[in-house]
Amino acid sequence: MSDEKKWAFIVNPIAGNGFARKYVPTIRKHVENRKLDYTLVFTEKKGHAIELARDFAAKGYTHIIAVGGDGTMNETATGIMEQNVTFGIIPAGTGNDFVPILGFNEHFSENDWKIFLHENTIEIDVGICNGNYFLNGMGLGFDAQVASENYTDGEVKKGSSKKYFWHIIKTLLFYHEKPMSVINEEDENQSLCFINTIGNGRRFGGGYFLTPQAISNDGYFDICMVEKLSLYERFRLFTRVPKGTHISDKKVKYYKTNKLLIQFNEKVPYHLDGEMYYDEQFIINIMPRNLKIIYNPEGEHYFNN
Repeated sequence: MSDEKKWAFIVNPIAGNGFARKYVPTIRKHVENRKLDYTLVFTEKKGHAIELARDFAAKGYTHIIAVGGDGTMNETATGIMEQNVTFGIIPAGTGNDFVPILGFNEHFSENDWKIFLHENTIEIDVGICNGNYFLNGMGLGFDAQVASENYTDGEVKKGSSKKYFWHIIKTLLFYHEKPMSVINEEDENQSLCFINTIGNGRRFGGGYFLTPQAISNDGYFDICMVEKLSLYERFRLFTRVPKGTHISDKKVKYYKTNKLLIQFNEKVPYHLDGEMYYDEQFIINIMPRNLKIIYNPEGEHYFNN
């Protein structure tokens, strides 16, 4: 291990309803067994991981690691964007949807740790919407509404993992589609939006494969657009999403593109890697192979060689 390598672990202590904080001794054990030169810090507020990551990169840290859920991942990656550092994710949140895309388990085994510390890296695409980055994906419509009800002041509500399913059922029952305009490279269309997912990864919401064919370094988003559905159609389609078989349904439009312009008539909720925002116009582009990240080449990952 080179002495020039410096590792920073940015831990969101409330991630996973406090699991991330309890996991710190395990992190220390593994990195100290490898005799890494490292610093471990806790975030204190929303957006703090961005500041910490940016500061570590400026100080010459070579490896900056997010410890938490997808939101912590998003913030930490945002702080090092355009920097020559190696990024990594140790899953410790209620939502760990992107980590399996990298070939790791949702909760690290001893073998995951061994492979993670081997530092195999790959360059992945990064999405950007209205100036904000995302690694896994962006959601408008139904899934954004579910996510918005699961947040308070920018944080996941305590106990949300138990309540998340009920937010889904309630939204399936009562969500009202909103008219939108979508412009991509090929055409422009108007529709009522039930779901419009822009995927760089495959999995959202703790195991729902909304964009099951996404490759995270092919230079394209996978788009899953579902127009207005009856109540019966909503539940029928919902049962197919966990395995990704919904994309063959006639109500689903599934395609690839590298940029989108989406317009609503009012501000609507949307999420980037589970982090909530509100807007009415969305300028969405992809930054091909823009982030170097640790992955498991031996696992079931979703990248082009």
